[in-house]
Amino acid sequence: MGCSSCGGGCSTGSTRGCGHSGSCNGGGCSRLNVYDWLADLPVASEEDRCHIVEVSFNNGSRKDFYKNDTVKDVFTGDMVAVEGVNGFDVGRVSLSGELVRLQLKKKGIKEDGVELKRILRMASEFDLAKWKETKAREKEVLIRSRTLARNLKLEMKVSEVEIQADARKATFFYIADGRVDFRELIKVYASEFKVKVEMKQIGARQEAGKIGGIGTSGRELCSSTWLTCFKSVSTNAARYQNLSINQTKLSGQCGRLKCCLNFELDTYLDALKNFPEDADTIEMAKGKAYLVKKDIFRNLMWYSTTESTKYYPLSIETVKELLEQNKKGIKPEALQTVEIKSERAKEIEPEFVDVVGQISLKSLEKSSRKQRPGGQSFSKGNGQRPSNQATGDGNRNQPNRNKRRKKGGDQRRFNNGNRNPQKD
Repeated sequence: MGCSSCGGGCSTGSTRGCGHSGSCNGGGCSRLNVYDWLADLPVASEEDRCHIVEVSFNNGSRKDFYKNDTVKDVFTGDMVAVEGVNGFDVGRVSLSGELVRLQLKKKGIKEDGVELKRILRMASEFDLAKWKETKAREKEVLIRSRTLARNLKLEMKVSEVEIQADARKATFFYIADGRVDFRELIKVYASEFKVKVEMKQIGARQEAGKIGGIGTSGRELCSSTWLTCFKSVSTNAARYQNLSINQTKLSGQCGRLKCCLNFELDTYLDALKNFPEDADTIEMAKGKAYLVKKDIFRNLMWYSTTESTKYYPLSIETVKELLEQNKKGIKPEALQTVEIKSERAKEIEPEFVDVVGQISLKSLEKSSRKQRPGGQSFSKGNGQRPSNQATGDGNRNQPNRNKRRKKGGDQRRFNNGNRNPQKD
């Protein structure tokens, strides 16, 4: 995140906010910002300079324009104190300079409008301390406000609370399917929180933009990063793009259809103008051919017949000719299909090579002969012991064994049967 206004870790005393003048891509301080590509444009005189700046509040979820008559130089990222409802509010400058005039023209706001509020001063340490204290209170107020609305049995959901920096006004954003009579709720909120209450109804898409999150593409939600105008999305947008009507795949985190279904809809509608209308069926000599799908990228129309389960690709020109023949009462015998060529390179299968017997495994075998003391060795593979080198037979040296037995017997007779003879 970029600045402390968006929950980041950089200090508020740094020059121009995070130091990137609104061009950083940290995800927080540049939320819903407009890149100021006219920042370095020289101004002919002081009178031609634009004295209106755009200030964002509550991490960029709300923006407004203010006149700059008191502060000489204001840059993107500066924390300023502006006029509020019976007090002041603290916001972050999100846009300044000549680009503000283009935004004013786009939204139909006059530069010399009397209704525009003013910037009071640069935010002081007292203003920032008061602002941080108020922001820390918003979560507690949100939980309490939901409880009070539930006690009054109102069919609504409070999604966000924004309190003015001087804690004199609070705006409650709520979601409801229908009309809600919250006159009694306003009285309860005013007595409970000691503020001036303002209620604003928002939709599910606006709520997703305020909360934020990660979409199926792995990136931040469009509604919380750059999308400001929320248009209605219908299932016809999916049908025109030949998408399967699967509610779980087409719905976003807000529970509504994804806004991105409208992004390429105009391109698909322009491409569909070349396809003939009323081409669902084609009369053939042996039956009817039914339209299965339209391949917009290849300008093909796929048909199936009652005689076979195959799909036949036809070009747009062929379909138009067949429809003209049907109008004249002519039923063609067969469909003139189009040969589909794959753009992928054909994989070359390697030739079969018999490599059996060309590799010897003898080099991989380990020596299985184990050396024994005395120069003798035996193999682990067979169960026979090696033959004696002196005798040449497969048994041990019998005379040596007899000598050991005889010597042992003499020793026992010398000890007179005592196991532990005493020394003289």
